[in-house]
Amino acid sequence: MDALLIEAKALFQQRKFVEADRIVRQYLEERPDSADGHFLLGHILFREIQADAKLEEQLNPQSHGVMSGVKVLGASLTDSRAREEKAKASLAEFTAGAKYHDPSASDLKTVALDYVLLGAYTDADKWLTKMLECTPNDSEGWYYLGRTKYNENRFAEAVAAFQQCLKLDPKNVKAEDNLGLSFAGLGRNEEAAAAYQQAIAWQAQSTSKNPGPFIDMGDLLLDQNRPQDAVTFLLQAVEIAPRDSRAHELLGKAYARLEKYPQAQSELEKAIALSPQTPNLHCMLAPVYRKQGQMEKAKAEYDRCAALTGSHSTPATPRP
Repeated sequence: MDALLIEAKALFQQRKFVEADRIVRQYLEERPDSADGHFLLGHILFREIQADAKLEEQLNPQSHGVMSGVKVLGASLTDSRAREEKAKASLAEFTAGAKYHDPSASDLKTVALDYVLLGAYTDADKWLTKMLECTPNDSEGWYYLGRTKYNENRFAEAVAAFQQCLKLDPKNVKAEDNLGLSFAGLGRNEEAAAAYQQAIAWQAQSTSKNPGPFIDMGDLLLDQNRPQDAVTFLLQAVEIAPRDSRAHELLGKAYARLEKYPQAQSELEKAIALSPQTPNLHCMLAPVYRKQGQMEKAKAEYDRCAALTGSHSTPATPRP
């Protein structure tokens, strides 16, 4: 193997992606027909995106942390476009490499996740499925397939994928939480609640908890018009993840339903501070101000809501 390619692979393993990128491009100038070179550059470009923003945020089934569209904490539209361009460049390298050699299962996984970042879930589904035919014991592959299925609204298939992930990786909190979301998508709310409770129980002794199941349980309870019960879970969520906009949003919503308007105001203001371009947050805060007689503030929020809704602004900021 060429010394430059060996060096680029070593830098990649050391997570020195910028240096690896430079070296492998130098190598490809000399060996444009190298499948390994193109595949490596495809992986490097994807990992450069990951270094800037977690894939977790892209595949969030809701607007908080369990896999969304290409939305990133505090990201601007320019940032999102730059990531999309890099994902397209990564795919182009895998396409170039495939002219000279069949891609491996690892290559196919990265191809699929590039498509996730582009919001092309049908293509992501196709390549994750193909990858899992080669490596059926890849629990992470099943996890991402489940999350992709969720984004396609194929909830029954998402359930099956998360269950397979959990067979291979028992007590995976994120998979159990996503299983609950998939049950909820099917309207199987009792099973959804059981999954959220299980995910919460599995991390009871953990010092670093995932807020997802607390947020999702709170959301489910709000859907069932049980705001007081929802508050119990959502208070834990904001304690675990104080910078999660969705947790503050739902807690504010619960307080508003309980007519605890000062607390609702506080939580919604925190949510807006974290995700200022999210229209529905301003739409929710306006009546809370109005209920407290703060008419000028209410009007300002109604106006902001209308302006952002008209501009099709960014959906809620996902949790990392």
